[in-house]
Amino acid sequence: MSAKALLLATTVAAAGFVLGGAVTPLFETTRSVAAFLRGSVAAEPPGRAPAREAAGHGHNHGPGEAHAEGETEGAISLTEEQISAAGIGVGPVGGGSIARRVAVPGTIAPNADRLARVAARVTGTVVELRRRLGDSLAAGDVLAVVESREIAEAKADYLAMLRTEALARNTAERERRLFERRVSAEQDLLKAQTEAEEARIRLDLARAKLAALGLSAEEIEALPQQPIASLRRQEIRSPIAGRVTERRLDLGAAVAADTLAFVVADLSTVWVEMAVPGGEVGDIREGQAVVIRRQDAEPAGEGRIIFASPVLDTETRTARVVAELPNPSGVWRPGSFVTAAIATEEQEVEILVPQAALQTMGAETVVFVRTEQGFERREVVVGRRDEQVAEIVFGLDAGERIAISNTFVLKAEIGKAEAAHGHAH
Repeated sequence: MSAKALLLATTVAAAGFVLGGAVTPLFETTRSVAAFLRGSVAAEPPGRAPAREAAGHGHNHGPGEAHAEGETEGAISLTEEQISAAGIGVGPVGGGSIARRVAVPGTIAPNADRLARVAARVTGTVVELRRRLGDSLAAGDVLAVVESREIAEAKADYLAMLRTEALARNTAERERRLFERRVSAEQDLLKAQTEAEEARIRLDLARAKLAALGLSAEEIEALPQQPIASLRRQEIRSPIAGRVTERRLDLGAAVAADTLAFVVADLSTVWVEMAVPGGEVGDIREGQAVVIRRQDAEPAGEGRIIFASPVLDTETRTARVVAELPNPSGVWRPGSFVTAAIATEEQEVEILVPQAALQTMGAETVVFVRTEQGFERREVVVGRRDEQVAEIVFGLDAGERIAISNTFVLKAEIGKAEAAHGHAH
């Protein structure tokens, strides 16, 4: 286009602005003229390229730059394989609840409902140790064997009473038959029946004594078939399944009755012992969710409150609160110090995203929306939030899919692409 044509176009546009009563703002007119001029420059023949490009100052993207022709700024092209390899999690946007949480210190402790302190029931000497520290075992497994005169006497008394009771029962049965034939007097029958009942009572007492010493019903029933040498041996068994966390016995050591021998704990669940200040305990209820975190980088766990003491400690003015925490992989070790965040109040919101989905780029808070080509950066406005999730009040719709983990990878890629783009300019 000639200089005269350009001048004419500008003059006509300005005249239209003046004569039209400012129907179109001036900046719109200027922008239209600029677009017209850019179109004219683009339409120039190749031989008449602008002087800037002829001088080597044109903007040309290299093959390694992210902003190729036609690609939107803030977008990243990634295949499914690349997304999976980068560990980027993707999930749908939806509603949920935001909780107000009370953060208190806590200590991991064994679940007292799944803890067994196994004691020796008799005085004797340790002759076998079947389990070591850390061993896993099932309920009823033998932990150790003790030889004891006390258990030998108790077993012998039981076997003697077993024979005495059988003899008295047979005598009573014989006297009954004789009495029915009018051969024996009724007094003899009554005497035999009384002796049989007394023998049965003494047998029951002997059986109860063995049970108190730790023998199961099956072991007691099997005693008549056992060799005499085994009568002095007493097996110490675990009442629960779990792991041996303490062993107090040594081979050949003398033990007394009721001496603690082993501690067995089932650590598939643990307790979190917390001390909640008196001003906060009024909001604590059994069944509330608790998020447990450690000082290291391990992931958080979530448990539920099973006990909240109605009484405050007179010295610390705190209340004891206990939460139960699943521990299937054993990562929560008793004795560890943790921070517990108790959800005391929950509010429902329409759009909720994980905190890990949010990134800050400059002055903007952004998320990365999944597209057919990969991801696209989108600015959002954040409302209420807690330690885990945040409400989105503008910028996302329910059902959209966004990156929810490892989003720093996407932030870094966009940052590099924009830096390269700005350097090329």
